Amino acid sequence: MRMKKPRENTVIFIVGPTAIGKTSLAIKLAKKIRGEIISCDSMQVYRKMGILSQAPAARERKSARHHLVGILDPGREYSAASFKKRAYPLVDSIFKRGKVPIIAGGSGLYAKALIDGLFPSPPADLKFRAAMRDYAGRYGSEKLYAKLAKSDPGSAILIHPNDIRRVIRALEILRSTGRTMTELKSTTKGLKDRYCIKIFGFTAPRQKIYAKINARVDKMFRAGAVAEVKKLSGKRLSKTAAAILGLREIRAYLKGERGLDETKEAVKMNTRRFAKRQLTWFRSDPRIEWIDVTRVDSKALLSKICHYCEQMKLSSPSLRAKRSNLKVRLLRRPE
Repeated sequence: MRMKKPRENTVIFIVGPTAIGKTSLAIKLAKKIRGEIISCDSMQVYRKMGILSQAPAARERKSARHHLVGILDPGREYSAASFKKRAYPLVDSIFKRGKVPIIAGGSGLYAKALIDGLFPSPPADLKFRAAMRDYAGRYGSEKLYAKLAKSDPGSAILIHPNDIRRVIRALEILRSTGRTMTELKSTTKGLKDRYCIKIFGFTAPRQKIYAKINARVDKMFRAGAVAEVKKLSGKRLSKTAAAILGLREIRAYLKGERGLDETKEAVKMNTRRFAKRQLTWFRSDPRIEWIDVTRVDSKALLSKICHYCEQMKLSSPSLRAKRSNLKVRLLRRPE
């Protein structure tokens, strides 16, 4: 029989699109419940890129202990697997210090890797993929899907018949490893296998999110985003670091290929597109409890999360003594 996980050993996740306010809320929450923050962000881990990545400022890191912020040289690669490898033991050490781990960030794959684990994935078999695409072209995606349903019904249930890319990948894994994707996932371990997990997702109407993004980009440029990119000129950047939003656009500006206003608009547009992809990713996880940040002020938002922490016995004695009677409707699915 599987042992019941202690209620007090709960890891709090705060996720959502960029510029929604995850960092500031995480810091306030950490102060309330004696928490420590682990950054779940693919870019904030890098040094010398703090403006582009919008990493917490030094004063913010002093007010609440942060992990995985500004620790890697931009020349080094970072991935969901390397994030999990670093973050997993941090969670254990935070609990051992009697603190609460708060995982905050918008990198959906990184959060999933930490919560659910990553199964060992074989390298791509390009010839097999081409053959399967040809098969689907000749006989239809339904026939290809039928192959998966017969060999790996567990994966077939989770994959839409028209999602040819994922169908082919599941078949490819079976061919390469001799084991189904379902079998491999069943042996994969993550935080959910050791601790209780609570995921809060921040959202807002799309136009409100876009307005926040536009304001953030303007702030980035005022803070010296162009100078930061200049300093990175001539340095070798990893594939991961080179993908940071704003880098490509500002480099084009520095080469004289576009004006400053055009550059700002390009960064805003690409950041809005990124936020849309983030929401699409997070929407697929039914474990997330969504909170519309435009329906309540930050104080009430913090009270809601702290109230949950009281119930889970995560908060400090002084906070537990002040039980909140706040009853507001905060929840809605993201648009």
